Formats: sequence, C-alpha cells, structure tokens
Amino acid sequence: QVQLVESGGGLVQAGGSLRLSCAASGRTFSNYAMGWFRQAPGKEREFVAAISWGGRNTFYADSVKGRFTISRDNAKSTLYLQMNAVKPEDMAVYYCAQGRTSLADTRAREYAYWGQGTQVTVSS
Repeated sequence: QVQLVESGGGLVQAGGSLRLSCAASGRTFSNYAMGWFRQAPGKEREFVAAISWGGRNTFYADSVKGRFTISRDNAKSTLYLQMNAVKPEDMAVYYCAQGRTSLADTRAREYAYWGQGTQVTVSS
C-alpha cells in the first residue's frame, strides 16, 4: 500500500520561505518520478514541479520557476519542495504525487498515487 505524507506547510509571510516534505512508503521510491501539485480555493489543481527518478530531470510551472526547487532523497524516500520568495498567489493546498513511471511529467494523469495535501497560507 502506497502512502505519501506531506508536511511542512503553514503560515508564511510574502517574500518568505518554506520547505515542504513528502515521505513515501509502499513502493521502491527511487523507481518513480515524483511531483508537486497545488489547488487553491475555487481553482483547479495545477502542476507545480516534477522530478525524475534519479533527480536529473526537473520541470517547473512558469509561475514558480526561479523561486521553487524540487529535490529528492532516495535514501530517505522523501521528496522536497523548497519555496522561496513566496507570493500570495502561492497560497494553496500542496499535494505530493508519485508517478506511474520513472519519467518526470507535468500531467496529473501520469501520477498514480497522491498524498492528502498540506496547506500553505501566505500573509501579505
């Protein structure tokens, strides 16, 4: 049974930083791509960042490029999202997702398992 548990969300001031973590279990973590998605109230879920199985390939949404960094520690089966220069429009529930394959992808349908999400609130 695959479990993805996000942590690290909370309240951050605009311009500040936050690091999200996602602890994975149930499948060999290093075999699969991982991604972060987010959903703000009244909006559809959107892609944030993705990373391939070994971390060599990463993709970012244009809205977070240069501010957010996705990374992974395969030895710890953990995914990270470093969020810097946070903006009010970054406020959302952030979801960790595990891919169907080892290849990073921006499309939600290419992810087989999802976490419960962690709330990020940005104060301006």
